[in-house]
Amino acid sequence: MSWTLYTFAMSHYSEKIRWTLDFSRIDYQEVRMTPVFHMAPALIMGRRGQTTLPILKTPDVTIQDSSRILLWLEKSRAPLPLIPKVSSQDIHAVERHFDAIGKNVARFLYARSFGSGDAHIVKLWTDDATPIKAAFVRAAYPIIRWGFKRKLNITPKGAARAQKRITEVIDWLEGQLSDGRTYLVGQTFTAADITAASLLAPIACPSQHPVYGDPAYQRAMAGATAPWRDRPALQWVRKMYELHRGVIQTEATSRKAA
Repeated sequence: MSWTLYTFAMSHYSEKIRWTLDFSRIDYQEVRMTPVFHMAPALIMGRRGQTTLPILKTPDVTIQDSSRILLWLEKSRAPLPLIPKVSSQDIHAVERHFDAIGKNVARFLYARSFGSGDAHIVKLWTDDATPIKAAFVRAAYPIIRWGFKRKLNITPKGAARAQKRITEVIDWLEGQLSDGRTYLVGQTFTAADITAASLLAPIACPSQHPVYGDPAYQRAMAGATAPWRDRPALQWVRKMYELHRGVIQTEATSRKAA
């Protein structure tokens, strides 16, 4: 187990790569970072002037950003069943389509939960923290929240634009699925499906997800997710998790715990 994936537990971009590695039966160790404390390690490891996660570290290379990791996996683990060569361009086109709403999803959900759901946000941010880091996050939460609002442009107008953009992508997804297909590209499960399902998981709340499937999270986000909860696109997300995530996730956890 010489690969390490640095993540946020609640990050939809991290879930995209976690799911890809799990489904591909690639052994790795997951290191879940604590917000704020992740910044210096991410800058050092990524060497790109960015603090984003996930970061995949192998004995030979360190890759930051989920789309760059997926491209590297496609080349280094070829043939990667999740990205058949014949469908590669179409898969990456779908990936870009959903990656583009990642910040909108976070912006909208934080906008709807800051103030009313602060206790649950603090819990999510400190679940994997050491006692000292957890104490710092709790004490500094008002300042950290202010920083998140500025970074993600969390304002009423910003949240309204994010909601509109999310709805547009959900509309697009339902248009793709309107012909009765199960998968977005071809006849098999691919990285296109993983990306779409992962990026919409914070809204769909699939039971197989360790964060978004938690009843406490679902209660905290019930009002925010209500406009889309029963839409066919969100039902499709939950179906992808049911078909392709639960068993794989369980097996991956047991491998990492061994």
